[in-house]
Amino acid sequence: MTLLVVVPDRNNDKLIAKLELLLPQVDIVEWRDSLDCCDVEFVLAWNPPETIWASLPNLKVIASYGAGVDSLIKQRNLPAVTVTRIVDPNLALSMAEYVLHSIGYFKLRFNQYLLNKSSQYWKPRRAHTGNRVGILGLGELGLAVAQRLTINNYEVSGWSRSQKTIDNIETYSGAKGLDQMLASLDYLVCLLPLTPETQGILDAKLFNLLPKGAVLINVARGDHVNEADLITALNTEQLSGAALDVFSTEPLMKENPLWQHPNVLLTPHVSAVTNVDTACDQIADNYSRFKQGMTLNHVIDRKLGY
Repeated sequence: MTLLVVVPDRNNDKLIAKLELLLPQVDIVEWRDSLDCCDVEFVLAWNPPETIWASLPNLKVIASYGAGVDSLIKQRNLPAVTVTRIVDPNLALSMAEYVLHSIGYFKLRFNQYLLNKSSQYWKPRRAHTGNRVGILGLGELGLAVAQRLTINNYEVSGWSRSQKTIDNIETYSGAKGLDQMLASLDYLVCLLPLTPETQGILDAKLFNLLPKGAVLINVARGDHVNEADLITALNTEQLSGAALDVFSTEPLMKENPLWQHPNVLLTPHVSAVTNVDTACDQIADNYSRFKQGMTLNHVIDRKLGY
């Protein structure tokens, strides 16, 4: 049987070599190579072309090559098969580091000092005193970020789809709970899964519920953000800054005004990068489980979208 790798627009040599080492009896094939499509029951995918599924009549499992599965779930012709994802504990550590330092970037006024440097303008200022951080999404990544910020003496609250109880973190749920949390924040971090309910949630209505001058940090998905509303909020100083690691279109188009905005910290989707060794270990394990008729690890709920 064939394990088909459908990960376009990147060199997959290291990925395939690792899978071949872990699964020496399995034929590992890239999607553009010649293959017997009827022999494919297991696919490893990331941003796959939607046309691929019609050619795989015996597909049983799709393994997402990452923690996110929204790019798969939104495909209209995705087969009704099991979908799994990667759970990498190092991703949570990387995400927590990214968020902590993004807050520090604005708290210590580094965005302003970078502008001052370009004009050789010397003006020391105190750091911002605001210390209240709200996190949208209290899954594995959100919890890791919350714990890291708490250790660093931030006052942390979190909002989730269902009510949760977490030590040292004030938790909220539901529409009323969201409004309550937003009203008290200096920094808002988005770590929500992308679902029909959360798409576009970061819009003018939400920004206006934040205290004037709050900072947005989006490390979830680009489609959570209404970019026009975000730019307006930045230009009117309803938001004093935004750290953005994800975008609806990646790479970000050169004409996008976010590139030039002085109060936007922009990074190329690097807040939590999947480790190839960790991913391959989990993919190989799930492949072996599949072949033995065992329950797979990290199966997502397609109705919830994560």
